[in-house]
Amino acid sequence: MKGLIFNLFEEVVRREYGDDTWEDVLENADVDGAYSSLGSYPDAEITKLISAAASALQLEPQVVFRRLGRHALPLLAGKYPQFFERHKTTRTFLLSLNDVIHAEVRKIYPGAEVPEFDYDTSSPDVLVMGYASPRRLCALAQGFTEGAAAHFGEEVVFEQPQCMNRGDQKCVFQISFKKRAQ
Repeated sequence: MKGLIFNLFEEVVRREYGDDTWEDVLENADVDGAYSSLGSYPDAEITKLISAAASALQLEPQVVFRRLGRHALPLLAGKYPQFFERHKTTRTFLLSLNDVIHAEVRKIYPGAEVPEFDYDTSSPDVLVMGYASPRRLCALAQGFTEGAAAHFGEEVVFEQPQCMNRGDQKCVFQISFKKRAQ
């Protein structure tokens, strides 16, 4: 996994829970904690960090992954505004993941292994998005989606009728959005 995810996790934990919590997470995960955004690290290392954070915060690991995505998305929007500026809605942003965003991620971070998404856009009200990744980090994908909805001033309803973590071949998300009341 690319170091950028580790850097985002550190920033989210420090911002939301403080420096002491981050230090406790590092100690309990028994990891070094020095991550370069361009570096690649074993997937097991993020799992250790997430598990240590889940224990410290008394949350399930999937909840921690989801919160990471939700709180990291604004940080990504600040670092890479070009990925967000051309979009006015979460739906169009999500539809650009494979062809635009992940293509650029591979340029910026050579060797990055990104999930693959497929889409059913037949309904104007519900985006059906398939997610496939050997990492099975659908909770992180949900968190990023929720963070994107907040970024675009929308509310999201997110359902997941299929999940790789429940034995399905891929995850399937049914996502609907509406503008937040002002």
